Amino acid sequence: MTSTLKTYIVEDNATIRENLVGTLEELTRVAAIGHSETEVDARRWLIEHADDWDLAIVDLFLKQGSGLGVLQECMQRRSSQKVVVLSNYATPDIRKRCAQLGADAVFDKSNEIDALVDFCALLSNQGAPASPA
Repeated sequence: MTSTLKTYIVEDNATIRENLVGTLEELTRVAAIGHSETEVDARRWLIEHADDWDLAIVDLFLKQGSGLGVLQECMQRRSSQKVVVLSNYATPDIRKRCAQLGADAVFDKSNEIDALVDFCALLSNQGAPASPA
């Protein structure tokens, strides 16, 4: 039994966002339920829809503000809600800072999209009964 992951995307590049959503919706049980291009808009949406999402995918560099501020907003989320960072700047220091702010995972846009797909697939399959042998 798989469940659909209601996913909120914080990404200011429309092409990247559209490609990401298309890939995740095709290969996993992700359903994009909204997006923001700025920190302020993302934080506002997350506050107003605190119980409406399962996964947030956050870029660090936005049209205004930073994904780090979005991560900070997500620190009060339910334990079942997951937040991942998808960035071109997934350096060891950035990964550490994101972990300190409660990110469940950090993926590099240039070479870890497959790992993000795997992460989303695993999340949507959690709680599924084991296949009969």
